[in-house]
Amino acid sequence: MSDSEQPPRKRHKGKHNGEEKISEGILFGLGNPLLDISTPVTQEFLDKYELKADNAILAEDIHKPMYIELVKKFKVDYIPGGATLNSLRVAQWIIGEPNRATFFGCVGKDDFAKTLLEKAKEDGVNVHYDINEEEATGTCAVLITGSNRSLCANLAAANCYTIEHLEKTENWAYVEKASFYYSAGFHLTVNPKAMLKIAKHAFENKKTYCLNLSAPFLSQFFKDPMMEILPYVDFMFGNETEALQFAKDQNYETEDLKEIVKKIAAEKKISEQARVVVITQGADNTLVCKEGELKEYPVIKIADKDIVDTNGAGDAFVGGFLAQLVQGKDIEQCIKCANYAANYVIKQSGTSINDKPDFE
Repeated sequence: MSDSEQPPRKRHKGKHNGEEKISEGILFGLGNPLLDISTPVTQEFLDKYELKADNAILAEDIHKPMYIELVKKFKVDYIPGGATLNSLRVAQWIIGEPNRATFFGCVGKDDFAKTLLEKAKEDGVNVHYDINEEEATGTCAVLITGSNRSLCANLAAANCYTIEHLEKTENWAYVEKASFYYSAGFHLTVNPKAMLKIAKHAFENKKTYCLNLSAPFLSQFFKDPMMEILPYVDFMFGNETEALQFAKDQNYETEDLKEIVKKIAAEKKISEQARVVVITQGADNTLVCKEGELKEYPVIKIADKDIVDTNGAGDAFVGGFLAQLVQGKDIEQCIKCANYAANYVIKQSGTSINDKPDFE
């Protein structure tokens, strides 16, 4: 079937009591389920483990003793995390109806896995884990200094996700059921083949595939799998640091962020649907490029005293955006909801969603 012969993109909705209802499983996510170990630390602690105040990396040998020291020296919070799952939890929270989002990832056979499963179900996400009996469930140190956070992820079992799990008939049925797909770029370090299989399915069936740049090191060291998937990406998310690094690695020869956003949007695209690129800049305007046109959207202002934890704000932003995207809302409404979700989460510890949303 040629591209022109394929059916138009659909947002599967049904009727309930005379009103349109978002279909179960409309949003699908593949990512790294992690249990966040979150706590404020000192700059000296960051220096000891060669960590930067506002960055995200994968744990190396030097970082392994850190997790034990964190628990011994600091009062820590255990919060279900992992970028993709965070975004789906927030999207599900705003949508309000359970099981609209489905999540796949790999965990160990331990209590941390039980915690992640229970929390995801509490939030209404339909979770189907690939269970690895040899590795422990992954963890992520969330080290808070002021309003900054340094993330150091020990993927463990999350690094073991298999494409065989995705391809099982009963599991692939969830992929086919969805109309929108999202992965944080972090899964490029785990199973880019699984990501590409989903992206190709989205293209072949006129559905929507979304990806996040997620961290500067991904465009540096996982450039090839990222660029293999990029032609299938309909919505690309990221922040200014990640976009600048992407531009450097792609030899854009400019540090003008607005030009970079336009260039990312103009990268090779398989389908005729124009890629939308959404780049946040912290407290500054969010940049959005669609069909070559760049627009800026202001964020919701927040006083420094009200900022509890910036960890998860980016994930929440994407979750809010996706919650509107699956309902067919325009970019302006998607950004409005994204800002609402980020503003809510930044006032919490981690990606905690404890109240009913009041977004309108």
